[in-house]
Amino acid sequence: MIETQKIREVAEKFMEGSDLFVVDVKVTPGNDVELTIDSDTSVSIDTCVELSRAIEAEFDREEEDFSLMVASAGVGQPLKVFRQYRKLIGQPVEVVLKDGMKILAELRDATPESITLGYKEKVAVEGKKKKVEVEVVKTYGIDEVKTTKEYLDFK
Repeated sequence: MIETQKIREVAEKFMEGSDLFVVDVKVTPGNDVELTIDSDTSVSIDTCVELSRAIEAEFDREEEDFSLMVASAGVGQPLKVFRQYRKLIGQPVEVVLKDGMKILAELRDATPESITLGYKEKVAVEGKKKKVEVEVVKTYGIDEVKTTKEYLDFK
C-alpha cells in the first residue's frame, strides 16, 4: 500500500515556492489515492494535472498499482487546515458547533486555536416588546467547532 506521507512529501515538493498547499491525502487499502489541494488564490485544472503527473513519475506502476485523483478543495467541503481559514477572513461561513448549534456569520479572524465570528442576533431589550437585532462578535475555540464551510448566498 502506498503511504500517505510519501504522497504528501512529493506534492509539497512540487508546490514549493507557490501559494498551493495540501489539504488532505487519503489512500484506501486498494491503493486508490485521493489528494486534495488548495491555494491562497485559486487552483486551476492544469495545476491538478501537472501535480498528478509529478506524483505518478515518483512511483513505479510495476511495483505498485494505484489510481490517483488530484482535486481542489470545493466550496461545500469543510475546512481542514488553518490556511483555509486565513483565506476566508472577511467572508461568510457556516459554522456547526459540537453542541449542534449552526451559525451563519462573517469570519473575522482565525488562529490555530480559535475563530472569531461576527453575526446579527435578535435579543430581548428591557422595556421593548420586540426583540432588537444587535451585532455580535464572538470567539470560539477550534475544539468547540465541528465543521466550518464557506457559505455562498444565492439570493
